[in-house]
Amino acid sequence: MQQTTNKVIWITGASSGIGEACAYLFAKEGAKLLLTALEKDKLEEVKLRCVDLGGQAEILPYDLSDINGLEVLVEQALEIYGRVDVLYNNAGISQRAKAGDTLFSVDQKIMDVNFFAPVKMTKLLLPKMIEQGGATIAVTTSISGRFGFQLRSAYSSSKHALYGFFETLHAEYYDNNIRVVIVCPGRVQTNISFYALEKDGKQHSKMDAGQAGGVTTDQAAKKIVKAIKKQKPEVLVGKKELLMVYIKRFFPGWSRKLVRKIKPT
Repeated sequence: MQQTTNKVIWITGASSGIGEACAYLFAKEGAKLLLTALEKDKLEEVKLRCVDLGGQAEILPYDLSDINGLEVLVEQALEIYGRVDVLYNNAGISQRAKAGDTLFSVDQKIMDVNFFAPVKMTKLLLPKMIEQGGATIAVTTSISGRFGFQLRSAYSSSKHALYGFFETLHAEYYDNNIRVVIVCPGRVQTNISFYALEKDGKQHSKMDAGQAGGVTTDQAAKKIVKAIKKQKPEVLVGKKELLMVYIKRFFPGWSRKLVRKIKPT
């Protein structure tokens, strides 16, 4: 198991939810944190608590839907500590609309934030990571990245795509000491449903019942941080909904029937 004391750990989506909870656990171990999210004021609060817990922390507020500015963001990150030992691509945005009703611009935004941003950040950092002798790259997907789910067409697509890219990256750069950890959550008590996009791009603005009944962010973070430290290829996080992953694997026909019947909330 790798130690995270004095390691530089960059977390996106760090202002709340899973990213925030993971930041606090890493801070307790004396990590040097880079925190990215859209909300600067919330990042400042997370930074202060990380410092109180014994870590170092700097913030890099950014809108990850702006793909064209990521080169500058990565340069700024490397200027702070000179390296990144763990990149945790955690930021994401969900969806609550049928495929045929969703504007294509909404599909594009979801793909930009969930897929193209982590891919581009990873590609920009990869040469430096190889030069420094290796690194760990973690990425938050979803059980919706294992099977399609109602009202999540673009979200599910982005999460499927993450599996394809990062599993390939792991195979191609394993000999360069690049390790990939795929984090696959089910239902976690975060604000992801609140900020999900409806068909026209408007905010969903409510917590889904299924989300509210999920595991806590602290429970999720403990499992995720342990997996990152162990450089575990994949970690499933959630409750009984994770059974769908295995049903899809071994009973695909039954899985398709279940997905049609499960209420998408």
